Amino acid sequence: MELLKKLNYDQTQSLNAEMTNRKSIPSPKHLITTQNMSLIDLDNYFFRADKMQALVKEKGGDDRLKHKVLALAFYEPSTRTSCSFQAAMLRLGGSTIFINDTFSSVKKGETLEDTIKTLGIYADAIVLRHPIKGSSKKAAEVSEKPIINAGDGEGEHPTQALLDVYTIYKEMRGNMQGITISFVGDLKYSRTVHSLVKLVALFSDIKIIFVNPPGLEIPSDIIDFLHIKGVQPEYTTMNNAIEVTDVLYMTRIQRERITEDIVVDTTLYRLDQDLMKRAKQKMIVMHPLPRNDEISVEIDDDPRAAYFRQMEYGLYIRMVLLESILTKTATS
Repeated sequence: MELLKKLNYDQTQSLNAEMTNRKSIPSPKHLITTQNMSLIDLDNYFFRADKMQALVKEKGGDDRLKHKVLALAFYEPSTRTSCSFQAAMLRLGGSTIFINDTFSSVKKGETLEDTIKTLGIYADAIVLRHPIKGSSKKAAEVSEKPIINAGDGEGEHPTQALLDVYTIYKEMRGNMQGITISFVGDLKYSRTVHSLVKLVALFSDIKIIFVNPPGLEIPSDIIDFLHIKGVQPEYTTMNNAIEVTDVLYMTRIQRERITEDIVVDTTLYRLDQDLMKRAKQKMIVMHPLPRNDEISVEIDDDPRAAYFRQMEYGLYIRMVLLESILTKTATS
C-alpha cells in the first residue's frame, strides 16, 4: 500500500512481516485512544478513506449501513465532529439519533452509565463527547455497543487525530518521513494534539516542535510517550519555528478549561501574513477549529491553508470508522 511504500527499508521489512501474519486489521469494539494504533492501521485507514472519497465524489454514497443506527451523545458543543459523523452515517445509508445534556434525562440527573445503557438499546454504536477526561473509557466499561470517543475533556480525540494525520498524508502526498511538525497554542488542554502526537510519533525521523504559552505546556505523560518512541521534541517560539516547519498545527487557547491564573499574550501565538511570508512554500497550516484570533482570516485564501480541506478529509475517515465498527470487517 502507498503509505508503507514511503517507509525506509528496515521499517518496511518489519511491517511487511507483520502484515503476512495478519490477513485483515481487526476492528476494535471501542475507539477510545490512538495510543495502540500502528502504521499498518493507518495505512489501512488511508487506503479505505481514499475509496470513500471516490465513492462520495462519484455516487454521493451507498447503502452499506442501511438499517444501522448511530447515537450521538454530545455533552459539549460541536459543529464539525457532530455534523461529520451524521453526514458520514447518512452517506452510507444509515440513520442517526442525537441527544445532549440540555434536552435529555441528563437534565434530570441521569448518570452517564444509565444514558449509555439506554442508547445501546436503540442504536448500534454510540459517539460520545463529554467534558470530563476518561468519560469514554467509563462509558465503554458499561456499554454493550461500540463507543467512539469524540473528545473527553482535555483527554483525547482519536477520530480528530486520524483525520489530522490523513490530512498530513494527503497534503504532503504521502511523503511524511523526516518532516517537521510544529504544534502551537494551548497544548495542555488540546485533546486533539494529545491524540495526534501519538500517531505522528509512529513515523521515522519525525521532528516535533512545541510552541506554547507558559503554563499551557504539553502534559508530561505525552512527553514520556514520545521519549519511549525515540522522539525528542523541541521547544521554541513561533518566530524560530516558522521557517523550518512543514506542518503548522495551530490551536486555540481553551479558556473554558483553564482554571489556573494564566495570562496569555495571544499575539505571540498568532499566524499572520508577515509570518506566512517566511514560511516554506509547501508548508501546510492546520487547525482542528473552531478558531478565535490565532489565524488571521486573510490566510484563508493562501493555498497552504489546509484547515477547511482538513474538515472534508474528516468525512471520509469517519465513514471508514463507521463501516469498520458497524460491520466488523475491513473492506477495500
